[in-house]
Amino acid sequence: MQDSTLPSKMPTSLCGTWDLVSNTNFDGYMMALGMSCMLISTYNNFVKCWICPMLRKVALKVKQRKVVEQVGDVYVVKTLSPLRNYLVSFRINEEFEEFTKGLDERHCKSLVTWEGKKLVCVQKGEKKNRGWAHWIEDEKLHMELCCEGQVCKQVFKRHD
Repeated sequence: MQDSTLPSKMPTSLCGTWDLVSNTNFDGYMMALGMSCMLISTYNNFVKCWICPMLRKVALKVKQRKVVEQVGDVYVVKTLSPLRNYLVSFRINEEFEEFTKGLDERHCKSLVTWEGKKLVCVQKGEKKNRGWAHWIEDEKLHMELCCEGQVCKQVFKRHD
């Protein structure tokens, strides 16, 4: 049951297309996710997925675009870049199974809620203290990504 004091609809200001303007501690966040040294290899039907440090360095330079939408009671957040795209869709206050395909390739249970004017996601799984938050401040979209004590702070400006 949704608390009537919480928004039933995403604030219009959060919806839209946003371009990354700053990205603090993304490397630390990727390391906390275990994306430190990876290559794809198979041996005896065992698949290991590795991302090399060079690719992580490239990821730091890539300018992401974020698209935030609401369709009925479903929220959709797309993260787009030349390297990888990621899409997550959810309903507020409904836990869902999430597979972070194209990111760290993990399964987790995610729950997105409103905390004041922040859209907050808690992800329970292999990694501790993992999640994210989105909010608007000074006409910019702010995002914090957290994992195992590492916090990445990203700021996006509205796409022209």
